[in-house]
Amino acid sequence: MPSAKTGRVAERRRERNAPLRSKAKTFVTTTRRLIADDDLDAAEKAIQNAVVALDKAAEKGAIHKKNAARRKSRLMKGLNAAKSR
Repeated sequence: MPSAKTGRVAERRRERNAPLRSKAKTFVTTTRRLIADDDLDAAEKAIQNAVVALDKAAEKGAIHKKNAARRKSRLMKGLNAAKSR
């Protein structure tokens, strides 16, 4: 069973990381929706926001850097597939 101090530390980290993760998820979801709707000009702009949010979250330790890289890669792959249709 974790100590009381461990619980307090975990809570502080959760409060610090939650907004970073949430913002990244929001931008990723928005980008995916735009790609699915074939609004590619808006999707390109949204991808830039998503990449910044993912990089920031990874830099601050809210998500792992390879997790951010994987998400960015999948977004770009989806955008490029939509462009080639």
